[in-house]
Amino acid sequence: MSEPTRTPWYRRKGFWNLPNIITVFRIAMVPVVGFLLWTRPTFAWAVASCVLFVIAMLSDVVDGWLARKWDLQSVAGAFLDPLADKLMMLIALVMMIPLGWVPAWVVVVMESRELAVSGLRMVAMSEGMVISAGSLGKFKTSYQSTAVGFLLWHYPSIGIDAHSVGILLLYVSLFFSLASGAEYFWGFYQYGKRTRPPS
Repeated sequence: MSEPTRTPWYRRKGFWNLPNIITVFRIAMVPVVGFLLWTRPTFAWAVASCVLFVIAMLSDVVDGWLARKWDLQSVAGAFLDPLADKLMMLIALVMMIPLGWVPAWVVVVMESRELAVSGLRMVAMSEGMVISAGSLGKFKTSYQSTAVGFLLWHYPSIGIDAHSVGILLLYVSLFFSLASGAEYFWGFYQYGKRTRPPS
């Protein structure tokens, strides 16, 4: 009689499976990016911070795909995955302010939106409401990630002014950030109206 097939360690239920390890690795990269931007970086350090940021953004897609494929979605993963994204985005934007690479007011507006939407989601969950993410939020994430990548590269190369491209994309992402935030609050309001008991 053949022995039962053992599940490889990276596909087992529990915390230390491959999707969660990738997420923890992304969180570990956050202070490294912060260190690279601590003082005005050289071209090499700017490129290194950009490469780490891009790896973090791509690994976000990979760990989510693996978790769904192997049915390893968990409460810990659901909490840590968006936390890793927000920490990486926050450290990159905040550390670029004293370098003069991003306007401080843009970062304040974007992060205020993130706090407001996160708070709204918590309230919605406590009320049993489900507010699905709209296309505006996906546009915001795409433009913001691309913008930060260009801004981290910063220095002109191969005939491209990376900083100017990054600033342009950052303002586009700011528009989608505010629009998607308004969409979330409107969805919360509409959901509340539909589920309000008749007086």
